[in-house]
This record gives sequence, C-alpha cells and structure tokens, in this order.
Amino acid sequence: MNHPPTEEVRVLAPPAMPGVELMHARYVTQRFSRHFHEEYAIGIIERGAMNFRYLGDDMTAAAGQVNLVVPGEVHDGHAAVAELGWTYRMFYLDPSVLEPALQELTVRPRSVHFQAGVIQDPALAERVLRAHHALGTPGASTLARQTLLLDMLTYWIAEHGEKRSSLPAQRPEPGAAAVAREIINDRHAEDLRLDELATQAGMSPYHLVRVFKARHGLPPHAYLVQVRIGRAKALLRTPMRLADIAAAVGFADQSHLTRHFKRQFGVTPGAYRNFLQNTGDPAA
Repeated sequence: MNHPPTEEVRVLAPPAMPGVELMHARYVTQRFSRHFHEEYAIGIIERGAMNFRYLGDDMTAAAGQVNLVVPGEVHDGHAAVAELGWTYRMFYLDPSVLEPALQELTVRPRSVHFQAGVIQDPALAERVLRAHHALGTPGASTLARQTLLLDMLTYWIAEHGEKRSSLPAQRPEPGAAAVAREIINDRHAEDLRLDELATQAGMSPYHLVRVFKARHGLPPHAYLVQVRIGRAKALLRTPMRLADIAAAVGFADQSHLTRHFKRQFGVTPGAYRNFLQNTGDPAA
C-alpha cells in the first residue's frame, strides 16, 4: 500500500530576536498561491528543488542554492519534481533587522534590493545554514545567534545587494578585543549580547567580531563556549551534579554541556569524571 509523502513544517520566533521568524519545512504536494511578504525571505534548499515565479521569470532553486524574495514582490512556489518535493530552511526578516548590517557598510545604500531570486554562492549558503541552526536551536546563546545572523546579513548585502557596498578595512584593535575577552571571562555564565560587548569595546558589533577573531583565534560566541567548558571541566573535580555544573557555567542544560564537552574532549563530562575517579586523582 502506497502512503502519501510526509510533509513537515516547523515555524519558530527565536526569543530576544524581534523581527525574525524561522521556518524549517519539507513540502511535496504543496502549491503556494501567488502572494507576497512584508518581510525579506531568504533560505537554503537542503534537498530536492522548488520552482517559483518571481520578478516575471520562472525560477528553480535546487539543493545547496539560496532562494529569496524581497518585501512586496509577488511569487508562488511548488515542487520542481512532484514526487520528490523540497526541504528548505527559511528566514523571514522584518526590514528593521537588516539595519545593523547596513550600518557596517562603507557605502550605505538608502534601501536594500536583490534582483536575483536564486543565488549560487556556497559561502552565503553556509552562512544561512549556520545562522538558521543557531537561531533554531533551543538554549543557544544570544551572543551566537546575534553574531551568526549579523555575519549572514552583512555578507548577503555586501556581495549580492543591487547597489554593491563593501565592508570597512579591518584595523588591529587589541585593546577592544581585550575588553571583550575580559567581559566574557568574568560574565561567562550570563547570556551575553553582542551589541553590549561592542558598546563596552567601543566599536561596531561586526568590527568587534572580526577584531576579536583576529586577536584570539575565535569569534566571541565560540570563545564563550570554550570558557564555559573550561570552567565545567574544573567543576567536574567536585561533587556537584552535572546539571548544576551546566547551569553554573552558563549552559542552557546538561545536554548542551555534554554536547560541547564531548566535541572538544572526545568524552562526555560523566565519562571524564569517572576517569578521574578511577585513576585515583586526589583532586577528583
């Protein structure tokens, strides 16, 4: 007996990210009627392909490609191959969300328009995917969400906006990077914000990310994870429960601690603690 293909849709409005909505969907038989959005819509096709009519042309967005529509432009959508359908991750962004990225550009356009409905750019596709995963993952830090979204937006506008702009040249700012690093070290258990770090460091958010990475080898959100893991590793030598350690160092829950710890050390926090106890470490 043949069963109809499964369609799945998940929509999310990330906390503390006003004007941002996410969709992760798999469609097979869905046919969108002609419609428009008041937001920018940008996403990546993960599997399959989608046909849509946009700006007077028939377009196909296939796996690995970025598809987008601008506010007010009418479009539709359906599977390029009916029995295969398509899976995609989409952002729906209020125009105000693009403002921080526009402020980073050396030549700032008065408005943002994108002529292409389909973009073949692996670097942009990777940024869209990373940002979507971060914003759609429960418990992800606000710092990671803000950083990856800003990175996606600035690259998208600078490289593919109708009026091409560029980002300012990077200047070494060791003092600013040191200020941000000290804040992260001291307040690693808090849900830090990129805009707050940038204000304290005296520069724009995107500039701070570039300067911090050049100085310390990691962007601020990744450095924050390393600090939290380091603090957790020290606490594993105490009797504290794993869930309490996760909360104490700033992870959303024990599963987040476990995932990041294993990614860095190759073992879970529980296995690491057992190793210390079994080897008779006097500090364990």
